[in-house]
Amino acid sequence: MSAPEPAGLSARQETAAPGTHRRTLARGRRFLLRRKGVLWRLAGWSLLESAQTFLGGYCLARALDRGFLAGQPGTGLRWLAVAAVAILLGGRLVRGVFSQLAALVEPLRDALVGRAVAQSLRRAVADPARADSGAVSRLTHQTEIVRDSFAGLVLTARSFVFTAAGALAGLLALAPQFLLVVVPPLALGLLLFLATLAPMARAQRAFLDADEAIADRAGTIGAGLRDIVACGTQAEVADRTGRLIDEGARTARVLARWAAVRTLALGVTGQLPVMLLLAATPWLLRQGVTAGALIGALAYLVQALLPALHTLMTALGAAGTRLLVVLERFEEAPADTPAGRVSAAVPVPARAVPLPRRPPPAVELRAVTLAYGPGSPPVLDGLDLVVERGEHVAVVGPSGIGKSTLTGVISGLLTPGRGTVRLDGEPVRGRGAAGLAALRVLIPQQSYVFTGTVRDNLLYLCPGASSADLREAVDALNAEDLIARLGGLDAMVDPAALSQGERQLLSLCRAHLSPAPLMVLDEATCHLDPVAEARAEEALAGRPGTLIVVAHRLSSARRADRVLVLDGTRPAYGTHDELLTRSALYRDLVGHWSSD
Repeated sequence: MSAPEPAGLSARQETAAPGTHRRTLARGRRFLLRRKGVLWRLAGWSLLESAQTFLGGYCLARALDRGFLAGQPGTGLRWLAVAAVAILLGGRLVRGVFSQLAALVEPLRDALVGRAVAQSLRRAVADPARADSGAVSRLTHQTEIVRDSFAGLVLTARSFVFTAAGALAGLLALAPQFLLVVVPPLALGLLLFLATLAPMARAQRAFLDADEAIADRAGTIGAGLRDIVACGTQAEVADRTGRLIDEGARTARVLARWAAVRTLALGVTGQLPVMLLLAATPWLLRQGVTAGALIGALAYLVQALLPALHTLMTALGAAGTRLLVVLERFEEAPADTPAGRVSAAVPVPARAVPLPRRPPPAVELRAVTLAYGPGSPPVLDGLDLVVERGEHVAVVGPSGIGKSTLTGVISGLLTPGRGTVRLDGEPVRGRGAAGLAALRVLIPQQSYVFTGTVRDNLLYLCPGASSADLREAVDALNAEDLIARLGGLDAMVDPAALSQGERQLLSLCRAHLSPAPLMVLDEATCHLDPVAEARAEEALAGRPGTLIVVAHRLSSARRADRVLVLDGTRPAYGTHDELLTRSALYRDLVGHWSSD
């Protein structure tokens, strides 16, 4: 007699309803149509960017043809001065663009928060016994993903459209023949890339569905293994599981094929226009095109058009897909919960709405005691500490008081003799290296840089980070000059040739890319100058998550939300102003820092 599998062993793939995608796009169109004024103002500021792009290549060409190549260096310098003025005016342009971007992005976030709250309350009233476990994620993390992705897409799409307009207008003004050489490969690569978006999204969804089905099957088999063996259904279960694994492998191959097509599209748009322009140079010269015009056209391609197009493709391929998938989560309820079958138009019984449970703190220490030997006095003695999610906390105290010990305990590198340590509600004790790496990232004073490329060093904690994320981290930490001095992202790094400050800056960029929700800096900025340290701490505090900094300057403590003063057995915890009145040690430290 053959017994059925335990519940949940049947293969299932949770895909969005066919109408969900259309509803999401329709809502997006209505949202944009209601904000025509903001879009027009954003377009107005962006037109100035087109003019700036136009002047960059055009002035360069005229400076060569009418100035330096014609023996008139003064004329050439005047043309270059015009281009320099256009670049300097770009600061005002950026300010105007971001002011309109905020007016477009923040209403979207507010609308999603309201929708998430309404969904959660409706489902809770419909079935109080079944908690909507995704409500907190939709209300916090997913709304922030939508806001950041939408802002990035608007910026990159706007930049590409108006940069392309300025560059193409410049090519036309220099010589119409340039368009015959440049436009076809650009259009071919862009069309090829756009053609991959829909099938790539379908392949990505199919791959994720297959992966979730395999994980679900493995979990339920483990729970019902005794029943499977008792009923003799091992062969049937193995056959069904094998089919799921084969389906997962098939979807992975399909996804890889579409990724290869996308890489081809990027290559066509990124390399072919420049190659064709160089190959067509003899023909263009015979057509009367000047040397200055050729240099100007090359500047339009390399400095404006191709970077804007590459950024657009990267954003559409990463942020665009992520934005669409997350927005669909706000359109549909989970398919496997009763709340997912409740319509907003169906009246439900009036019941008390349960309050959502408060998420656990980022860091929680209870009665933590640690000593470095059986007869040694404890470095930490009964320490209680709670750091809420998103907080920026500074740790201060005399040298040798236990600041590095505390970071080791929080990071799971040191095990206290007594007490409990929890990160994001999860106990630290017993977790392996991979489990700890998912919860926190620790940057010590002696920064680790290995022999390899700059890119490999920066992506060490997040190998899957996109090029846009990498550029964002480098910009946030102001590390462009250092990376340029090293030879670029693909240059090899010799750790022995780097100063301590350079090592720390690379390590901080690496930490900025880490997906871990908690970041701990153990004097990781001590070799940076105060300005670089301030920028680094502000950039790291601005990323999603929690930041704990062992401070060695007053400015670090003042930037923090709260400060922990380690004073032997009498630690104090509070804001900067509170501790000035409550902690004599903190007043002494502030006086010492101020005199320094």
